[in-house]
Amino acid sequence: MDEETVTTELTAVVARAERNVVHDGGPFAAVVVLPDGRRFEGVNQVVPTSDPTAHAEVVAIRRACAATGSVALEGAVVYASCEPCPMCVAAALWARVDAVYYAADRHDAARAGFDDAAFHDYFTDPGRRELLPVVRQPVPAATRPFLAWQDKADRTPY
Repeated sequence: MDEETVTTELTAVVARAERNVVHDGGPFAAVVVLPDGRRFEGVNQVVPTSDPTAHAEVVAIRRACAATGSVALEGAVVYASCEPCPMCVAAALWARVDAVYYAADRHDAARAGFDDAAFHDYFTDPGRRELLPVVRQPVPAATRPFLAWQDKADRTPY
């Protein structure tokens, strides 16, 4: 991606994030741009929807996937007003987007009261796992859903 395009896209998405604040949303915005040029915007809707997953990047990815009828967005690029949190990075990975570009970073967000450093640290510092214990407890039927999936002839892989 050429630097001028990235700068133009990020400037626009930062302006959209600023407008979202005026409309009682969070100061975050994103856009997914598909290879054919279609664009799907998302703004932070966490508080208005009472949905902690309604981050701008996730909203934009959901819209793009719904419009394309696919869970895979190969060739797409996400432009975000701020560095994506681990959930948003995971959503971009699951959607198979090609790249994510962002303007402000997590430290800029922290200075405004959006400190997700603990979430970033959760994946890099084993000592931070006390934040949310994730514990495997095997049960005899644990793999049966996967066997059913493998036996399903008309499954849609993702």
